[in-house]
Amino acid sequence: MQPNIKLRPFEPKDLEQVMYINRMCLPENYPSYFFMDHFKRFPETFLVAEDKGVIVGYIMCRIETGLLSFKPLGILKRGHTISIAVLPEYRRRGIGYALVSKALEAMAVKYGAKECYLEVRVSNTPAINLYKKVGFEIKKIIKGYYADGEDAYLMVKKLVHPLG
Repeated sequence: MQPNIKLRPFEPKDLEQVMYINRMCLPENYPSYFFMDHFKRFPETFLVAEDKGVIVGYIMCRIETGLLSFKPLGILKRGHTISIAVLPEYRRRGIGYALVSKALEAMAVKYGAKECYLEVRVSNTPAINLYKKVGFEIKKIIKGYYADGEDAYLMVKKLVHPLG
């Protein structure tokens, strides 16, 4: 990632820029209260990438309690990547990789999550490749997941706290 790009926690003043990126990059758009709710509940996993004061990407995640998909099966905390986007002119610079990596670390360290999962359009090859590069694996296809009827891959990554 370029040295001029800085990752930092989302702040309420970033909301307009984050919503702009969401509308520009993704067909799934969320109302302002949805973003703010995630910020209030899970501030450590809502991050932005900034270039000279301008937000160029973000990742928004939450922590859930549920069944783990790996052995031993159990009920523990897991992260859920809700939304990630990088403006087109900033793609292929390592920003998405850095955002995902930092959010995964926060899930494990700050929230004690043992895995992370996400849904991604089966047609979104660049995102699928990014998630695989970070260590996610495709677990299954969710038929008709998106509003337009497109299927999604459910991808999962086991998380390990860096200190054991």
